[in-house]
Amino acid sequence: MNAPLPVLNDPPRDEPERSLILDPRTYEQALKCVHCGLCLPACPTYVLTGHEADSPRGRIQLMRGMVDGAIELTPAVREHLDLCLDCRGCETACPSGVIYHELIEETRWRMEQKGQAPLSFQGRVMRWLSMNLFVHPTRLKLAVLPARLMQKIGLYALLRKTGLFKLLPMQFRKMEQMLPAQGKLWPARLPQRMEPLNKAEGQPRRVGFFAGCIGSVMFDTPNRQAVELLAAAGAEVLIPHAQVCCGAIHHHSGAPTPAAVMAKRNIDVFLPKDGPGVEFITTNIAGCGAMLHEYDHLLRDDPEYAPRAKEFVKRVKDISVVLLELGLPKMNHPVNRTVTYHEACHLVHGQKVSGPPRQLLAKIPGLKLVPLPESDLCCGAAGTYNLTQPQMATALAERKLSNIATTNAEICATGNVGCAMHIQSEAAARGQKITVVHPVQLLHEAVFGK
Repeated sequence: MNAPLPVLNDPPRDEPERSLILDPRTYEQALKCVHCGLCLPACPTYVLTGHEADSPRGRIQLMRGMVDGAIELTPAVREHLDLCLDCRGCETACPSGVIYHELIEETRWRMEQKGQAPLSFQGRVMRWLSMNLFVHPTRLKLAVLPARLMQKIGLYALLRKTGLFKLLPMQFRKMEQMLPAQGKLWPARLPQRMEPLNKAEGQPRRVGFFAGCIGSVMFDTPNRQAVELLAAAGAEVLIPHAQVCCGAIHHHSGAPTPAAVMAKRNIDVFLPKDGPGVEFITTNIAGCGAMLHEYDHLLRDDPEYAPRAKEFVKRVKDISVVLLELGLPKMNHPVNRTVTYHEACHLVHGQKVSGPPRQLLAKIPGLKLVPLPESDLCCGAAGTYNLTQPQMATALAERKLSNIATTNAEICATGNVGCAMHIQSEAAARGQKITVVHPVQLLHEAVFGK
């Protein structure tokens, strides 16, 4: 029989001391796990380590043990929990429908609340950067401006050749490595605010475009190309300037309160009380899209925003889904390239979108799409995971790059800024020649010829 659900207050004195107290609704997810093991080959950390405690069912047992008072939160237990990428591959594989990410995310929040997850100095710095720099586009633009200027005059490449950056701690070395070179993803100019676009006649379908915080800086070119494609497909594209970060970094790091504030702001912006809002809310960035889909769960206990959050979530669609819904404009420019496709975790597992990007790529004249082995296995980016767990992230990137090499493709397409930066930077570090782009960029080339 299932154990009784825990309560959120402290346990009576005659009960064992518990290291973890979860919302009963979250604990129910742990009780659904039947330990069948189908999640094991879908879990990146288990695939690499072979350690049961680094698997979803193993971590569920650890969390249940802490809730039930059977085990304590030791450094070893915390290490196994921290190593989870929250990629949600286990959810796709699970026949019992365990919503695993709710378990790991609330566990991190509860540990943070009780001070059970102390960070090293480097960890505290990375956390501060994640929550106070990365999520604010203007601050991020200013922070990377010196690097952009040094790239432009050739000084940055010289600094890399000297090996100076190798003196940095591993987490900061990884962050520096991920800084993209000026090119397809990161244009030479400083990204400017995007404006609404409407070239349609009659009554166009209204699409709200979510640019993202890191995405609006590091993914500026694909974002602008997505807006141009949507407009060419007959949509009126609205890009509200008042939109803010989706809240994913905070939510996944055990800080749901500021994430909820951001969620409310975005709901007010895209679905205002005094207007119809937009038909679709779309984004180029899989991680943002997955988080936007979580607003109904995040705000489920808020009497004012819960119903609005449900309506908001219904309208959130990945850019690939929206383009298929609208109908692609004519593609008169062949793209004679060999391409493989990496499935971003928060697109295939978080949003359950797998076919649409491939369907779009298959429509491009001249393009040869080659299947990628383990295409849905995490590349190691996972938001800020590659900064907090650089060793595991690097090992997963090596596995991904090895699989890409077997395809002989010159281009790897993927629908997430984190994946693109991580795979491209790790390829550059190994001298592997591969160009990583968003599918939108290939579609844009096919439609506009540039």
